[in-house]
Amino acid sequence: MEAGERLLKNLASVGPAALRDFELLGIRNIEQLADQSAIQMYERLCSIREQRIDICCLDVFNAAIAQARDPNLPSEQRQWWYWSRKRKARQ
Repeated sequence: MEAGERLLKNLASVGPAALRDFELLGIRNIEQLADQSAIQMYERLCSIREQRIDICCLDVFNAAIAQARDPNLPSEQRQWWYWSRKRKARQ
């Protein structure tokens, strides 16, 4: 798949809920996503929704951003649970 054909909906770990979150955050394409910070996205989403969102959403954002930045990212790192393990190891 060429860079011009990369779509948010085709990223691993990105389902309908994440696509709705991207929409709320004003993220419409891979290029916009690649420039984001997962923690800032997560905090903005919590603010927009006026509630604390499940922390696994942060892991999905990390997985999506990593893929947006590197189309050749290893398949394990495309999965949200990879990022969940990393986050938990830091705690």
